[in-house]
Amino acid sequence: MCNVAIFTFNPFQENTYVLFDETNECVIIDPGCLTEAEEKTLTDFIESKNLKPVKLINTHAHLDHIFGNAFVAKKYNLGLEIHKGELLFLQNGQASAARFGLKMAPSPAPSHFIEEGELIKFGNTELKTLFTPGHSPASISFYCEKGNFVIGGDVLFRQSIGRTDLPGANHQTLLHSIRTQFFTLDDDVKVFSGHGGATTIGHEKQYNPFLQ
Repeated sequence: MCNVAIFTFNPFQENTYVLFDETNECVIIDPGCLTEAEEKTLTDFIESKNLKPVKLINTHAHLDHIFGNAFVAKKYNLGLEIHKGELLFLQNGQASAARFGLKMAPSPAPSHFIEEGELIKFGNTELKTLFTPGHSPASISFYCEKGNFVIGGDVLFRQSIGRTDLPGANHQTLLHSIRTQFFTLDDDVKVFSGHGGATTIGHEKQYNPFLQ
């Protein structure tokens, strides 16, 4: 069974995810840890559960989701996995941080580009890659069929959606991604978002004002 641990980091209140199962292998998705205290929170949890990080993944490369890429990659000797369509944002991370008066270590270059439909495997767990652009040019989400959940980045929030007033974003593309990639999942599938609390597909179908 795949467990989901959530950590809310950095001034943007971004959700960092650690997924792990009974084998103790884990993947770290969107490490937003910016300060040493946040880095320690993440590593202390991993050590307390005796986990072995085997993958570092970004749903997309907006600033708040990549703050901790360099730290996690170095700490656990991991390559970065991301969609190739996010590369420009990844490379501009430090410049983006500077505009907010923040400093960050440059993210490592990707060691692997994740493709739509690719299966992400660790331990006894499989995640199916969903291509969900709109908030960013090539955002990807990860659906765990056995666990009945999806890690959705900034695509869909509880009764809201990701911003589309940012460079490379497109409102209609985002709505299309949600309807064709998320709303085809069962209503009881849990959605873990990049910010805020979790929701379900069924709840968003019924109550999300952007999708009525």
